[in-house]
Amino acid sequence: MVVVEALSPEKRTQILLGAGKVFASDGYEGASMSRIATEANVSKGTLYNHFESKAQLFAAFVEQSCGQFLSEVFAATDEEDGLETGLFHIGRRMIAIMVNPIGQTIQRVVAAEAMKFPELARVFYEAGPARATSQLAAWLRRQADWGRLQVPDAEFAAEQFFALCQTRIGLQIRLHLRPNPTEAEIVQLVEAAVRMFLRTYAP
Repeated sequence: MVVVEALSPEKRTQILLGAGKVFASDGYEGASMSRIATEANVSKGTLYNHFESKAQLFAAFVEQSCGQFLSEVFAATDEEDGLETGLFHIGRRMIAIMVNPIGQTIQRVVAAEAMKFPELARVFYEAGPARATSQLAAWLRRQADWGRLQVPDAEFAAEQFFALCQTRIGLQIRLHLRPNPTEAEIVQLVEAAVRMFLRTYAP
């Protein structure tokens, strides 16, 4: 019987970082497990011992990246900060994800390969946008329970807020038509998004 050594967190991170670099440069279809193993500085055998396919490896890369991003978005949101401040922090951190090189890599690869590999789009959607919407919706429901908001459909409201935070910059960044926004531009955009959101959902 072949015993496969457990993959340490450090080695897993090393592999996924290498995979991310290859997916960014070669796309999903063009990336090979051999090149990923070389970039991650592990043997091809080690790679296949822990990830039986390129699809499984890409899914692990997406899920780890999205999980890390979203923990940063919601972990530091203090319920005592107040509604407006909490929304501002969430919106600002979501824009930081959108302009992060890893976040851009994932979106670019998924968009390019979604027609041919729809399972990649599903993995990304469930680990990223759907999870973010669910977490924000739960936060909005708590605000509603405290009388701070009126949100008959929390998931819909969460999607609206994230869409507001991408106004003017989201599509242009994805199309490489503009550089990443400055800090001042981000603050201005998120403040405007919060004001518009609260005009609809504040009691």
